[in-house]
Amino acid sequence: MNKFFTSESVTEGHPDKVCDQIADAVLDAVLTNDENARAAIECCATTGMVLVMGELSTNCYVDISKIAKNTIKEIGYVHGQGFSYNSLAVITAIHSQSPDIAMGVDASLEKKAGGEIADQIGAGDQGMMFGYAVNETPELMPLPVMLSHKMAARLAEVRKSGLLPYLRPDGKTQVTVEYDGRTPVRVDTVVVSAQHDDAVSQEQLKADIRKYVIESVIDPKYLDGRTKFLINPTGRFEVGGPEGDSGLTGRKIIVDTYGGRCAHGGGSFSGKDCTKVDRSGAYMARYICKNVVAAGLADECEIELAYAIGVANPVSVFVNSFGTGRVSDDRLVEIIRENFDLRPYAIIETLGLRRPVFRKTAAYGHFGREEFAWERTDRAESLKKYL
Repeated sequence: MNKFFTSESVTEGHPDKVCDQIADAVLDAVLTNDENARAAIECCATTGMVLVMGELSTNCYVDISKIAKNTIKEIGYVHGQGFSYNSLAVITAIHSQSPDIAMGVDASLEKKAGGEIADQIGAGDQGMMFGYAVNETPELMPLPVMLSHKMAARLAEVRKSGLLPYLRPDGKTQVTVEYDGRTPVRVDTVVVSAQHDDAVSQEQLKADIRKYVIESVIDPKYLDGRTKFLINPTGRFEVGGPEGDSGLTGRKIIVDTYGGRCAHGGGSFSGKDCTKVDRSGAYMARYICKNVVAAGLADECEIELAYAIGVANPVSVFVNSFGTGRVSDDRLVEIIRENFDLRPYAIIETLGLRRPVFRKTAAYGHFGREEFAWERTDRAESLKKYL
């Protein structure tokens, strides 16, 4: 019997994604001037107001209110409605990083015992992070979440280009894919909810979304006469963004990762600097999985890394290749430990995580996009020796 799997995405104008982008825009602005800054920025938004809060330890000054408003303007909330960049209040509640956390990050347990330079940084928190890769798409990502992300990005593209000028920034997409075993064979259901102005008819909107968004993204080989298209199924979507629903950082962690296809440790990414293993550990786990699959060591790979606060080395490494491995999962753990340094300092150096690259990650997924360092497959060739 065939199986069905569904993933979703949201546009950059979704209220939660607005908050993620503000948090990462603040982080990028700080890193531009102070690459060693510590940040754990949170954001919430509602009608007429944005609150930016959290931890920030840095030697530079950034104008948080200006950054927030510019981010909202770039997203497209410029129409002077209930949420617009030029009429909202920005409230800040920022304090420095806790000294109790800082002392574990500044010098790891191993460094205090006389360790090497790579032991310099301890993990910024305890927790587990997951990475994943699968060979069903060129990006080595699950097909449902890749199609959902591409349609969400396309909604923004046709809005900003003026092709569909009646669209507004908020929107959601969802794709259900039918699988024959491990192979995706068709798209069963496509759901698109797109915010719009009050002038467009539902008939025009549905026809335009079908033509310019869905059919421009999804390969025709996956669409057939049984595919269901649900476009703005409530009938209207005029009130959106933080005016329609409050937003909060870290509330789209499944959208940010693999669309529910693998486990998730629960930690969000946006607003956190690279000493926070919630972010850097998850990026490293993706990097490892992608190289393992690209090397042909497995067709599908999930990795769990777990850390203790203030300790550089992970407390555990777990691999699940779902029966697709060319070597055993236990052997994959050994190979990973032999070839990848999993201490935070080494992760930061390997992936270049002190650069201001994070605002781009805050919409349309952190994974499956070649512009990011953790998507490289530069270790794949060397891993083939283990086949």
